[in-house]
Amino acid sequence: MRKGIHPENYRLVAFKDMSNDEIFITKSTADTKETLEVEGVEYPLIKLEISRTSHPFYTGKTKLVDTAGRIDKFKNKYAKYKK
Repeated sequence: MRKGIHPENYRLVAFKDMSNDEIFITKSTADTKETLEVEGVEYPLIKLEISRTSHPFYTGKTKLVDTAGRIDKFKNKYAKYKK
Protein backbone atom coordinates (compact mmCIF):
# COMPACT_ATOMS: atom_id res chain seq x y z
CA MET A 1 0.00 0.00 0.00
CA ARG A 2 1.10 3.55 -0.64
CA LYS A 3 2.14 5.62 2.32
CA GLY A 4 0.58 8.97 3.19
CA ILE A 5 -2.83 8.38 1.61
CA HIS A 6 -4.61 6.87 4.63
CA PRO A 7 -6.21 8.92 7.44
CA GLU A 8 -4.22 9.43 10.64
CA ASN A 9 -7.20 8.96 12.99
CA TYR A 10 -8.25 5.44 11.88
CA ARG A 11 -8.92 3.76 15.23
CA LEU A 12 -11.31 1.52 17.16
CA VAL A 13 -14.62 3.26 17.88
CA ALA A 14 -17.70 2.14 19.87
CA PHE A 15 -21.01 2.52 18.01
CA LYS A 16 -24.12 2.54 20.22
CA ASP A 17 -27.62 1.97 18.84
CA MET A 18 -29.79 4.30 20.95
CA SER A 19 -33.02 2.43 20.21
CA ASN A 20 -31.90 -0.85 21.84
CA ASP A 21 -28.60 0.04 23.61
CA GLU A 22 -26.62 -2.45 21.49
CA ILE A 23 -22.89 -1.61 21.33
CA PHE A 24 -20.44 -2.81 18.71
CA ILE A 25 -16.81 -1.89 18.17
CA THR A 26 -15.20 -1.39 14.79
CA LYS A 27 -12.62 0.85 13.16
CA SER A 28 -13.61 4.31 11.97
CA THR A 29 -12.31 7.82 11.28
CA ALA A 30 -15.48 9.54 12.57
CA ASP A 31 -14.84 12.48 14.92
CA THR A 32 -16.50 12.52 18.33
CA LYS A 33 -16.02 14.16 21.71
CA GLU A 34 -17.83 11.49 23.74
CA THR A 35 -16.26 8.30 25.07
CA LEU A 36 -17.59 5.01 26.39
CA GLU A 37 -15.90 2.37 28.52
CA VAL A 38 -16.41 -1.19 27.29
CA GLU A 39 -14.81 -4.05 29.25
CA GLY A 40 -12.31 -1.71 30.90
CA VAL A 41 -11.19 -0.02 27.67
CA GLU A 42 -12.27 3.52 26.79
CA TYR A 43 -13.39 4.08 23.17
CA PRO A 44 -14.65 7.14 21.28
CA LEU A 45 -18.47 6.90 21.09
CA ILE A 46 -20.69 7.34 18.02
CA LYS A 47 -24.45 7.29 18.71
CA LEU A 48 -26.75 5.78 16.08
CA GLU A 49 -30.53 6.07 15.75
CA ILE A 50 -30.77 2.76 13.92
CA SER A 51 -28.31 -0.04 13.16
CA ARG A 52 -28.29 -3.63 11.94
CA THR A 53 -29.67 -4.76 15.30
CA SER A 54 -32.78 -2.57 15.14
CA HIS A 55 -33.46 -2.02 11.41
CA PRO A 56 -36.75 -3.65 10.28
CA PHE A 57 -35.13 -5.18 7.18
CA TYR A 58 -32.56 -7.12 9.23
CA THR A 59 -34.77 -7.95 12.21
CA GLY A 60 -37.82 -9.05 10.20
CA LYS A 61 -40.13 -6.82 12.23
CA THR A 62 -41.89 -4.60 9.72
CA LYS A 63 -44.69 -2.16 10.27
CA LEU A 64 -47.75 -2.78 8.09
CA VAL A 65 -49.51 0.36 6.86
CA ASP A 66 -53.15 -0.05 5.81
CA THR A 67 -53.48 1.97 2.60
CA ALA A 68 -56.70 0.30 1.43
CA GLY A 69 -58.77 2.18 3.99
CA ARG A 70 -57.39 5.53 2.86
CA ILE A 71 -57.99 4.75 -0.81
CA ASP A 72 -61.60 3.73 -0.13
CA LYS A 73 -62.22 6.95 1.82
CA PHE A 74 -60.81 9.00 -1.06
CA LYS A 75 -62.97 7.23 -3.64
CA ASN A 76 -66.12 7.64 -1.52
CA LYS A 77 -65.39 11.32 -0.87
CA TYR A 78 -64.88 12.24 -4.53
CA ALA A 79 -67.41 9.83 -6.10
CA LYS A 80 -69.93 12.65 -6.44
CA TYR A 81 -67.60 14.50 -8.84
CA LYS A 82 -67.42 11.54 -11.21
CA LYS A 83 -68.67 12.34 -14.73
